[in-house]
Amino acid sequence: MMWAGLVLWCAAHLRPGCTFASAVPNLSGVHQVTGTWMGSTTVPCTYVPWEGFTEHTLSWSLERDSSVSTIFRRDESGDHILPAKFRGRLSVPKNSPGDASLLIENLEMPDSGHYTCQVVWRSADNSLVTRELTTTVKVVKAAATKPIIRAEPGLTLPAGASASLTCEASGSPPISYRWFRSSPAATAQLLSSGAELAWSSLRPSDSGSYFCEAENRAGAGAVQRSDAVQLTVTDPVPTTRVSRMDTAPVGPFTDTGSPRVAPSPLLYGLVAALGGAALGALLAVGLGYWRRRRRKDEPLYEVAFRRTADVALLHTEGEVPAKSLQEEMCSNTAKTTVKDRKSPEYENLMTAMESQYEAEGI
Repeated sequence: MMWAGLVLWCAAHLRPGCTFASAVPNLSGVHQVTGTWMGSTTVPCTYVPWEGFTEHTLSWSLERDSSVSTIFRRDESGDHILPAKFRGRLSVPKNSPGDASLLIENLEMPDSGHYTCQVVWRSADNSLVTRELTTTVKVVKAAATKPIIRAEPGLTLPAGASASLTCEASGSPPISYRWFRSSPAATAQLLSSGAELAWSSLRPSDSGSYFCEAENRAGAGAVQRSDAVQLTVTDPVPTTRVSRMDTAPVGPFTDTGSPRVAPSPLLYGLVAALGGAALGALLAVGLGYWRRRRRKDEPLYEVAFRRTADVALLHTEGEVPAKSLQEEMCSNTAKTTVKDRKSPEYENLMTAMESQYEAEGI
């Protein structure tokens, strides 16, 4: 299989009549590459690794205005970029056997020229084999392309949200951008100059159709316009409120989506009043019951008067032993205390007392 590969490679890359002894790796690439000013481009240079051949050195040189200079070199000590103007702008893939392509970034107009890729291999018999490939690089200024609009975070947003629209176009910088808003009268309103159009807090009045334009010097004044996008700002979700005086909304919400409600202070006052009335009624019932019990347990009548020694205590069921009462000294008028029901015995006692008062001249 190895010999068959050698035959195919010899037929494709070497002059007729080549021998197997002259079968060595060869370089592949293109004749010309066009790069955009201030952009980047890759000058291809590849080969198929062969068994018995080891890459010894790799270099790139630039020929411009009849002057040739080495701009990149890779050897056992590492990679070296020689001209200061190319430092930070040139690179060759590492750890990728067979790929010696040159990447040029931030292209400048003087970068145009003839680039030669040279690879030196060391063979198994310690001999050196060299191959070269030259490619023409042309740096041009490209006109701005039709821009596209990128919306963050989207085109349908609620009021109060932040949003931005970014206009993006390719071409040789610098590229200038302008933002417009379409109006119903088919006229466009200029909003701002810059790649980004931003809102910190959207309002429903911001809803509308927007587009941008891109332009650079390389386009000879040609302006590229993007497709319009429609921005929609929705009204905020209304907050549910309960206007009844006896309730007020509190969270969380119920399963049906309506807010839970709690009694207002007015309702608390009504409940307190009803509770107080109920407690008063209960105390009244208890007091009445206590008074009825006391009537059965205590003497029914108690009469006190001045200058009498003994007063008979009467009961509804009959007479009981008399009880001596202390004569009152603080008043010239007799003090009489009557409790509960009046009976015939009580009436007779009162008549006798009045008679005695009259006899003594009181």
